[in-house]
Amino acid sequence: MPKPPRFGAADVVCLALVALIGGGAAAFRQLAIVPRETVGLCAAANAPGFCIPRAWVLTLQYYQAFGWTALALGLAAFVAGWRLAGGLALGLGIAAVVNYNGTTGILGAALGLTAWISLNTGRYKTSG
Repeated sequence: MPKPPRFGAADVVCLALVALIGGGAAAFRQLAIVPRETVGLCAAANAPGFCIPRAWVLTLQYYQAFGWTALALGLAAFVAGWRLAGGLALGLGIAAVVNYNGTTGILGAALGLTAWISLNTGRYKTSG
């Protein structure tokens, strides 16, 4: 008889991380990067405060940092069975897709989700 899935406090933390990272990346992109007005505002001499994180996000997007980080965390979660790394990989994978790093980001998200599901169903013996 199969074991019922185990859903504990660590899973709630992972769900919160996924929502905060993925949703935060989508909201930041829609509010600070997508509007055309932000290009002119950030090119001005007295740029508003959101232009510095906007530049960081665009630089990380250019270097595919969101996708590669999601893939590395997804691999770590899948190989080692780390629940938190799986949640972070899923959240960063969503952020990577939002920021056009989908090739590596979706692989990291899939590996993280697979590890997370495997931990909940008892396929891994450890649940770090």
